[in-house]
Amino acid sequence: MAPFIRIALRYLTVPLLLFGLINESEAADIVADPDLLQWVSLGLGTIAPFIAEGWYWLARRFGWSK
Repeated sequence: MAPFIRIALRYLTVPLLLFGLINESEAADIVADPDLLQWVSLGLGTIAPFIAEGWYWLARRFGWSK
């Protein structure tokens, strides 16, 4: 899971670099920060069940499931 989060963080820093909100060294720090990686992993692990349940509710409501 950690490599995927690192890749996602790398792509999320690109718009920040393009708009000049952060510089290159800050972007490198964001991607390489193990604490940030842990917090993002924890956050995604916390909201994933809610997303799955919401998707299931939508599927039942709109007849997407059999």
